[in-house]
Amino acid sequence: MNCLTNAWAAHSGELRGWLRQRVSSPAEADDLLQDLFIKALRQGDRFCDLHNARAWLFEVARNTLTDHLRVHRDTVELPDDLAQNVDDVDTVDVLTACLPRVLSELSPQDRDAITACDLHGMSQADFAAAHGLSLSAAKSRVQRARVRLKAQMSVACQVRLDDTGRVTDFVPRNPSSP
Repeated sequence: MNCLTNAWAAHSGELRGWLRQRVSSPAEADDLLQDLFIKALRQGDRFCDLHNARAWLFEVARNTLTDHLRVHRDTVELPDDLAQNVDDVDTVDVLTACLPRVLSELSPQDRDAITACDLHGMSQADFAAAHGLSLSAAKSRVQRARVRLKAQMSVACQVRLDDTGRVTDFVPRNPSSP
């Protein structure tokens, strides 16, 4: 396997440097480099038939690194006040009870834009095509509708925001109340 030995001597330093730039420690890079060498050894005589050994080594190094990173993902500690954050989500979720009534109070054009793009997930490009509008006109229509929806929600549901713009309180409205 003289061809593997020659290719390894020519490219292992470059591969080591490439791996060290992408992992947290030199030891980790060396472990990956060792895995790469074992994969090259497993090729046996087929390694000598490669047209471009350097390209093959870098491709396998990239795949080895990808597999390694997929398995060794960093974890993040969850904050102690996670329950507080869940309460904030609950407030916003309950606020959606105001949405049907407020949507019914918007103009048909605004209601259509909000319903299609924000509630049903239609892209603004598809909305533009469906309504015979240019993309910039559709974006403007959706943006104006969002502004009017926010204003109507603030008034109709008496939404209160904190200093960061998060919903802190509101007065729920059922669909039939004025």
